[in-house]
Amino acid sequence: MNLFPIQIATPDGLLYSGEIERVKCRTVTGDLAILAGHCNFCTALGMGEAYIRLEDGTTRSAACIGGMLSVMDGSCHLLATTWEWKEDIDEQRALAAKERAEQRLAGADLSEREQKIAEAKLRRALVRLSVLK
Repeated sequence: MNLFPIQIATPDGLLYSGEIERVKCRTVTGDLAILAGHCNFCTALGMGEAYIRLEDGTTRSAACIGGMLSVMDGSCHLLATTWEWKEDIDEQRALAAKERAEQRLAGADLSEREQKIAEAKLRRALVRLSVLK
């Protein structure tokens, strides 16, 4: 099994640094998996479930919402706007956020901006909930 170094960070700090077998995440153009030996690459991240496969074959899942991923000379750097490991997601909080966003979207007289914000909040809540399943 070939491994490569990765650093996963958010604006709040470094969340993971080590050798992994694979990282999979959603980019703005679709899902992407990075393996050892990947060519130099840079892309914007979208909203979706992400995971890393560790050296021992175990997988750690997370909700990833926005950011950038780059591969340079065999090393991967993932700077996410939001990265929440599965074990850190509060299911009740995510369900409440989903409910609030759905209620907001069901209301009348939303401006285009308010509509987009409510839709984004709903998508973020749904990503967190999908990671928990």
